[in-house]
Amino acid sequence: MKTNVAVFFGGRSVEHEISVISASQAMHAMNRDKYNVIPIYITKLGHWVTGDALFDVANYRDMKALEQKCEAVYMRPEFGNYNLYRTKGKLFGGDNIYATIDVVIPVLHGTNVEDGIFEGVLETIGIPYAGCNTFSSANGMDKVTMKMILKDCGVPVVDYVWFTDKQWYKEKEALIKKVEENIGYPVIVKPANLGSSVGISRAASRQELVESVENAEKYSTRIIVEDMVENLKEINCSVLGDADDCQPSILEEPIKTGDFLSYEDKYMGGTKSAKGMQASAKRIPADLPAPITAKIQSLACETFRVLSCHGVSRVDFMVDAETMAVYVNEINTIPGSLSFYLWEATNLPFDQLMDRLVMLALKRKREQGLKTTNFDHNIFNLSGGVKGGLKGGVKK
Repeated sequence: MKTNVAVFFGGRSVEHEISVISASQAMHAMNRDKYNVIPIYITKLGHWVTGDALFDVANYRDMKALEQKCEAVYMRPEFGNYNLYRTKGKLFGGDNIYATIDVVIPVLHGTNVEDGIFEGVLETIGIPYAGCNTFSSANGMDKVTMKMILKDCGVPVVDYVWFTDKQWYKEKEALIKKVEENIGYPVIVKPANLGSSVGISRAASRQELVESVENAEKYSTRIIVEDMVENLKEINCSVLGDADDCQPSILEEPIKTGDFLSYEDKYMGGTKSAKGMQASAKRIPADLPAPITAKIQSLACETFRVLSCHGVSRVDFMVDAETMAVYVNEINTIPGSLSFYLWEATNLPFDQLMDRLVMLALKRKREQGLKTTNFDHNIFNLSGGVKGGLKGGVKK
């Protein structure tokens, strides 16, 4: 019997289109002799639809027409209910269950989907799913929280200052002074909870800092300003497994066209035709001394471990080409193209990567079943009653 695997993608995110590309690649890589693949597209308005038309990326050129070819579906937030339901019931009654899902693979990028919100829905249902849980997804998405955790655990990160958009308008001069005194120019300004280089810019002066922050706060309520590594080599390493048993991939060096890797560098290769992360210019393997390669792979696994990650992630590094100092830049808990090109270069074909994700999802579900989640006690049946009474008063 085939395993029913639901692949979720899209979502209310600025990285919506990249998610569609990544999911298409993943779905076409899955072995159809093993899996019945169910595509579930989350529209930009947050509606769930499914249908065979979702397998063809060309159909996404006309979103409205695509939705009309699909069927609206939903899942109930009931623990243990793995059914996918039709939003509109069949005529003359009948079974409104579209399918029963065995495993979910989220291929979602960015806010509202990769940051733990969607993972929380899956946790509520209790369905096996691949990838990071709510806790690690949220910490991995927020660059401020992530850097705090990594720094506390001895993982090297660059110096940074962070603040909220409201702080910026109330304390602008003080925050500018803090950046200039604690870091100094040039700096990189980022929205704290976005990926794909959206909203990121370089600032080499006070005026540019103001402009960069005002750009970043369009996308996020939290802003992070980081020391810029001027002799920069950007290096990426994927990690596969769980926090207690993971392995690193071969390294890549993306080729940037500016001061840092842009959205266009990553996904569009300088053209208007996006084909995912594997289409961007890069060196695989990265041109680094063997000891630095080993150090980066070790730090990638340590980052994966301390953030309690699961499934496949990609850890992005900054290397000073002069001093060879290494810093963790960020983690992508659901990386573009699922980093399949790095695993293929590490001798793990894409179809086998998808097999591993399904197996990891089922393994985690088995392990979670061994943990105690409630106590077999009902305090309302205790002879002494509830301390303080049901209304919170003191029992006399």
